[in-house]
Amino acid sequence: MTLTVKNTAKTFPDGTRALLPTDLTVGEGEILSLLGPSGCGKTTLLRIIAGLEQPDAGSRVFFGETDVTGLAVERRNVGMVFQSYALFPNMSVRANVGYGLKVRHVPKAERDRRVDEVLQLCRLADYADRPVQALSGGQQQRVALARAVAPRPKILLLDEPLSALDAALRDSLRDELAAMLRQFRITAVFVTHDQAEALAIADRIAVMSEGELQQVGAPEDLYHAPASAFVARFIGNAIPLTGERDNGALILKGGRLELAENSANKEVYVRAESIRLDPEGSLAGVVETAVFSGGHYRLAIRDVLSDGALLQAHHPGKTAPKSGDTVRLSISPSDLLYLSDQPSGPK
Repeated sequence: MTLTVKNTAKTFPDGTRALLPTDLTVGEGEILSLLGPSGCGKTTLLRIIAGLEQPDAGSRVFFGETDVTGLAVERRNVGMVFQSYALFPNMSVRANVGYGLKVRHVPKAERDRRVDEVLQLCRLADYADRPVQALSGGQQQRVALARAVAPRPKILLLDEPLSALDAALRDSLRDELAAMLRQFRITAVFVTHDQAEALAIADRIAVMSEGELQQVGAPEDLYHAPASAFVARFIGNAIPLTGERDNGALILKGGRLELAENSANKEVYVRAESIRLDPEGSLAGVVETAVFSGGHYRLAIRDVLSDGALLQAHHPGKTAPKSGDTVRLSISPSDLLYLSDQPSGPK
């Protein structure tokens, strides 16, 4: 089932425009993430798709060719996974998963077959008769997903599905959730503010800010070709290089960078992994901190940027310079990003 929203907006009674007119299409079986900071409109858009929020006049939501804009939530056949999971604590895993089928009056034999099928897919068969309160957070998350997909919804909606878990468990479950969603082959939209989660799970990402779509694309496209400074900062934490322009070069406190000819009137950004320690490099600075992060060191380097901010760099070596060491750095011209704060429009 494809999902299409056309000219969809939301203005609250106090005049707050939570969502500006938005056009977005999610392909059949595609996993799309709505990504952005708190208050950007992503949850409002999800609630409009679900039928939990009424959009402004002129908005349209289509499931396939069917206009569902005026349909109540119970008539849209959407599956939902909430931040809190909203499981029934007095029921077993099996009863929770089968609840949606029961209220739809699915015959018991068919209900049992579909519950068993989903429990197997979610690796919950061994826990079927346990109370949900006896499960770990990760297991409860899988129960919530199983319950949402058991009725075979047209669209699956997930609101911060991993946010209730601790950081270590959240990281380990990202790939597991992505694999399960693809097994179900259901068109899915999930809300998150965590860029790593979106990059790991989604086929495409819709980056939002202040109620407006900034850019829509595959994770690789958003990372390597951001449409605006906001997207570059939000996807991959691109670093602004501040300094004076002089004859096609950027003059920083720690040295000089040659710029592309088409860089006029644009801000210059670089990602931390594109900054290399190089004895012959054109930039110089002093190491403030060097933190080991497993596969690399995270260096914070002062006296490079003209505004006094620390330059963050990733060093892949097995050893790293120490705090107080002077280092030289190089950045390939091809790794520089030339951006403005205003996007050219969603792609």
